[in-house]
Amino acid sequence: MSDLPFTLDQLRILKAIAAEGSFKRAADSLYVSQPAVSLQVQNLERQLDVPLFDRGGRRAQLTEAGYLLLSYGEKILTLCQETCRAIEDLQNLQGGTLIVGASQTTGTYLLPRMIGIFRQQYPDVAVQLHVHSTRRTAWSVANGQVDLAIIGGEVPSELQDSLEILPYAEDELALILPIFHPLAKLQTIQKDDLYKLQFITLDSQSTIRKVIDQVLTRCGLDTRRFKVEMELNSIEAIKNAVQAGLGAAFVSTSAIAKELQTGMLHCAVIEGVVVKRTLSVIFNPNRYRSKAAEAFSREILPQFARPGWSRDILEASSTVAETAETMDAALPHSAGS
Repeated sequence: MSDLPFTLDQLRILKAIAAEGSFKRAADSLYVSQPAVSLQVQNLERQLDVPLFDRGGRRAQLTEAGYLLLSYGEKILTLCQETCRAIEDLQNLQGGTLIVGASQTTGTYLLPRMIGIFRQQYPDVAVQLHVHSTRRTAWSVANGQVDLAIIGGEVPSELQDSLEILPYAEDELALILPIFHPLAKLQTIQKDDLYKLQFITLDSQSTIRKVIDQVLTRCGLDTRRFKVEMELNSIEAIKNAVQAGLGAAFVSTSAIAKELQTGMLHCAVIEGVVVKRTLSVIFNPNRYRSKAAEAFSREILPQFARPGWSRDILEASSTVAETAETMDAALPHSAGS
């Protein structure tokens, strides 16, 4: 087979330019000079005999060939990372990396606690936490960029057949009020009281906002009748706004534990209504599963899970093992093996 017309460094440079939008910012992100980046791109285009970037605009724009190479290049780089991590695993958790993904609420309030416990047990394992929307997180798991993730939203329909999706825990959504609000003096409030409140919410396009609205609708509440006073871009901003008396909000109970302990917020009880959503753990059964990921799944996840989780993860792991054995049996083996 002839030599490949590209190197891994060239693929890394191509990916950086596509992500940063310019040769200069790509060079800065890779800690190399801009002339070095330009030279590598010129060499790559000469070796492939095809232009990879349109030179006309202010932003580095990939050509059709550039997009095609980037698509395959990202897969190649991901496989290289998996290979390195598999080799690191030979040290039996005396090193290596665990990459965990999460949607916004779980990534902000739940995963740091879980990772803290894991690091106490495995201090030599480097842990990365990637917090994004449910959709982006699911794609990261599917592409092998993340080992496993805990999400609160729906996995995109196009990924549901390729990912293992395990119901993990129930996350209760609480109605929080300023401590001096008149309704805060009542033991319970009625559904109709909600339509008199001024609400503070996340942006209407955010995944968390959509999930909360769906859950409230299933509980018989008409969110279209809610009076939305303002939309903010973070749960922390919403909590601060409620404390300041600007309105009420629905947030995950995991996000307000500290505020309830210190008496900075009031958690209202709605008669006949318990608002919950299901958190799920997702992973790709067709990707390499590191020993660090297995240890996290086996030792940390059960501590925060609903009853029966240990059985679910064992069954899922068994399925992965059977799949691996089936794939291995289908591969051709040399006569001497």
